[in-house]
Amino acid sequence: MKTIIRKPTRYQVKQTVIRWLLVILGNAITAAASSFFIVPGGLVVGGTTGLGIFVEQLWDFEYARVITVYSANIALFILGTVLLGKNFFWATLAGTFLYPAFLSLFDALNAAYVAAHGSILSGGDLLLDLIFGSIFFGGGIGLVVRVGASTGGTDIPPLLLQHFFGIPVSISLWVLDIAVVLLQLFAGATLQTVLYGIVICIFSSVVIEFVTPIGQRKMQVKIVSHHYAAIREMILKELNRGVTMLYGKTGYLREKCYMLLTVVSPRELVRLKNKVQDIDPDAFLTVSIVSEVRGRGFSRESVQLPDEAEGRDDLEEVPPGFEGG
Repeated sequence: MKTIIRKPTRYQVKQTVIRWLLVILGNAITAAASSFFIVPGGLVVGGTTGLGIFVEQLWDFEYARVITVYSANIALFILGTVLLGKNFFWATLAGTFLYPAFLSLFDALNAAYVAAHGSILSGGDLLLDLIFGSIFFGGGIGLVVRVGASTGGTDIPPLLLQHFFGIPVSISLWVLDIAVVLLQLFAGATLQTVLYGIVICIFSSVVIEFVTPIGQRKMQVKIVSHHYAAIREMILKELNRGVTMLYGKTGYLREKCYMLLTVVSPRELVRLKNKVQDIDPDAFLTVSIVSEVRGRGFSRESVQLPDEAEGRDDLEEVPPGFEGG
């Protein structure tokens, strides 16, 4: 049987381009956090970056950190590919090589900046290094994670532990990062420096949790109204959003009714509420925040409503068994 290869749509191409741009940008921002704030500020952090700092402190070699990050990323990448398969391979390949490459570039830029200005980017302010190092480090990882990719490195052992032993990634990642930070004590780091490193791990984790779903949150709206047919038509035609009609019963009068369920973006919410108010000022409406929505119009291309579905009378009738209240 001949395999049919479908040409990707414009929407699919656009989504792929955006995904790769976010992967590149996320790795660049994470590397910038290390090169411009964490390392110049004398701070430590978890992950392969922390391992690189540890090796650099032990041997005092100019490229020790970059070489360590490259070596650890490649070794863990091969291990993950062997144990987790090809899906892991494609999701992690970019981060395994992009992050160390950006690290090398930004280290050179930071050295040039110091040579030109006589000080590091933050002016040697430890608080600025701590804050911006945490924000950039967590923000970069968050951008990569939100598109289903990985920065490689110490992200991989937690994935293996989850796959084979069911241990949550968040827990094992925390333990591993804190362990890498504590390792710095054996390279001569002070207790204060290690405590700052733990603070960076905590702050960057908070930033990851904030960045990962940002822009993906949608508003789920439920509407109960006697004018459900008009509201349904408005949602489909004017907002170009899908709508589901649920059978319900009011709690006080116990009247049979339809409940309309739809999902819109935060910007569309105000428009929806105003239009519902215009159609039925007495409509009962609730709004809930949902962290992610997948399907046509959100993660897939939207489609135009077929003409034959627009005027179907059966959708405006009381559902079977609902006659007579």
